[in-house]
Amino acid sequence: MRAMRDRFTVVGRATGCHLFEGDGTRPIDEENVHVKYTPRRVEFPEEIAGWRRAIEVEEERKEAAGLPHRWNNARFAVERVVVTRTHLAEVPVVSLTLRDADYFDFLTTSLNLDRRQRNGRTLREQYLEGRDPADAPSWMNCSFGINVALETGKDGKMLFSRRSALVAGPNSARWNSSANEGMAQQHDLPGDGGPVSLHAVARRAIYEELAVHDGDRTRVELLGFGLDLVNHQWAAFFRAVAPGLDEAALRLRWTRGVTDKWEHDRFEFVDANPESVLGFIADEPEGRWTPCAPTLFYLALVRGAVERAGGDPSGRFAVEEAEQEIVSARSL
Repeated sequence: MRAMRDRFTVVGRATGCHLFEGDGTRPIDEENVHVKYTPRRVEFPEEIAGWRRAIEVEEERKEAAGLPHRWNNARFAVERVVVTRTHLAEVPVVSLTLRDADYFDFLTTSLNLDRRQRNGRTLREQYLEGRDPADAPSWMNCSFGINVALETGKDGKMLFSRRSALVAGPNSARWNSSANEGMAQQHDLPGDGGPVSLHAVARRAIYEELAVHDGDRTRVELLGFGLDLVNHQWAAFFRAVAPGLDEAALRLRWTRGVTDKWEHDRFEFVDANPESVLGFIADEPEGRWTPCAPTLFYLALVRGAVERAGGDPSGRFAVEEAEQEIVSARSL
């Protein structure tokens, strides 16, 4: 039996996130991320397929009645994530294999992880606990989220976004990354047959949710990959720095319209230094955070500290020292 994945710990709290790759000290180069897509649908076991049909019927009923409903769209399922290192420089190379799924597929598992099957076991018990959740079958992995921590370069702020209660799923009404986007075939599968770009999805996320445009010259870096052990969702962690933006400029833009404005109901701008960011995380109750958001912001802090240290990885110790002071001061 394989051991469970460890949980990322910050400000004295063990989160529900496993950091699969990355430590924030260096970005993963875009050319070293290889995404392979196979146009073949996931296949549910018979009983689970029945759960999916019930979701589809119910959402169609609500739509026909003019009631609020969830609409389906083509997404991706994660078949596997493999990380290797280059021979000489030993930089990470990530291979991500995807196949077809849709939003109702995602709801089928994400909303039913603790629902008992006829065999008496839940999906969590059968496929995740007591084994490596990273090896779960692809039909259990019908979501891949791009999570971005945005920093405003003009005033040096880190942006925290709280997901709206209108958003489906277990993370509604919780503090999350600045922008979070599930990959969708309609938006992220290139029409010319080229490979899926995680960096392009990250840029789409900050545009659609935060109105950060390509013209803002935002620098986007991939810092790592994680696995939400509570809701069983894969995630990519990005840091984005917009040099010409500040809090006032972004808030003014939001009053003039945002493509996906409904996804968040509150924003907080915090000074982008370890003391302030980690203090904000510590001062908000643990239950108000999504499982992977604290991991993302910690990695972003480490990356910023390493940059300020001229690229020296030991710059991360400034973040660790700030964390120790916060834990001590708050008796965490």
